[in-house]
Amino acid sequence: MKKKIGIGKAFLYVVLIAYAVITLIPFLWALSSSFKTLEEIVSGTISFIPKHFTLDNYKQIFIEQKMFPRWLLNSVVIAVTVTILNLLFNSMAGYALARLQFPGKKSLFIIILAVLMIPAQVTMIPNYLILKQLGWLNSYQGMIIPTMINATFIFMMRQFFINFPKELEEAAALDGLSRLGIFFRIVLPLARPALAAQAIFVFMGSWNDFMRPLIILSDPQLFTLPLGLNSFKGQYISYWNYIMAASMVFTLPVLVIYAFFNRYFIKGISFTGGK
Repeated sequence: MKKKIGIGKAFLYVVLIAYAVITLIPFLWALSSSFKTLEEIVSGTISFIPKHFTLDNYKQIFIEQKMFPRWLLNSVVIAVTVTILNLLFNSMAGYALARLQFPGKKSLFIIILAVLMIPAQVTMIPNYLILKQLGWLNSYQGMIIPTMINATFIFMMRQFFINFPKELEEAAALDGLSRLGIFFRIVLPLARPALAAQAIFVFMGSWNDFMRPLIILSDPQLFTLPLGLNSFKGQYISYWNYIMAASMVFTLPVLVIYAFFNRYFIKGISFTGGK
């Protein structure tokens, strides 16, 4: 029996290592290509070590391409703001659905579940028309406000708070804390695993979003990085060396966010619906 378990575990490790290598190869090639010249990239030869190592691609996007720092700033402002607002409002909504009793609670929860079943593509045209009527096209508020809540993470936080020990809230209430005080001073600090998991998903979703900025934004000054990267592709030539360099800069914040919240990530996933 032990021998069978050992063989099974070894096979699992082999499969996981092979999958990791297959996943890493495109990233390593992109990283290598960010230090290559355009001629070397389009030559057709696949190599992970640049023949002529150069930093000109990074100099080009940060110095010569004057809009790139602005695109980076736009992406940071929008992604961070959307993440903070989602953490606040999704958590408050999830807590209300898990703990409070109010008229229409069941109906509201059913509506949230129904929203989860609607593909995002279906709501693109209605969202565009609403933003046009409000005069929010080509603006930060048009990018931020429609995405400051998310039905998926409202449901996730509800599942977390259902399993949250009521005894802590009752003890805080006996000490004189109001419902808001209990939420912000007791419940929210102890919900760090769930908040970390939510923060990673929301930030990555906003940071990588291409379709929404493409629909809403038309001023290059307001472009986010995914939309700005598309400008390096021309009708007759694509500057893959600049695209690869910009992609590496684009990937770095996501890696930092994941590394920072990694210790909470798995714990948060296991607490928010796994039970």
